[in-house]
Amino acid sequence: MNEKRKLIAKGYLGKTVDIIIDRPLGSGHPKHRDMIYPVNYGYIPNVIGGDGEEFDVYLLGVNEAVKEYRAKVIAVIYRQNDVEDKLVASPEEISFSESEIRKAVYFQEKYFDTEIEIL
Repeated sequence: MNEKRKLIAKGYLGKTVDIIIDRPLGSGHPKHRDMIYPVNYGYIPNVIGGDGEEFDVYLLGVNEAVKEYRAKVIAVIYRQNDVEDKLVASPEEISFSESEIRKAVYFQEKYFDTEIEIL
């Protein structure tokens, strides 16, 4: 894994970020329509991730579809076999264990070899 990429992602742990949700809870994946998002999923605007696109964020603890949200980054998912990592955020007052995070993001992360670092 690229150590520079890992340091960039890790730098977001504990920070509050503004997230644009482009795949709200209950929506289908744009390319794989049978994949329904069980969590809100979006990105940090104007912050570029390892794939050259804006940095992706799973938003946990918000049980309704939202368009944007301000939340605290509680974990980083390092993808060992991909070019990008993912952030995990939640409302300030809600925390999740590593196993809870793994379960919540399994719908998409099951295709990757991942390591999760939590706050």
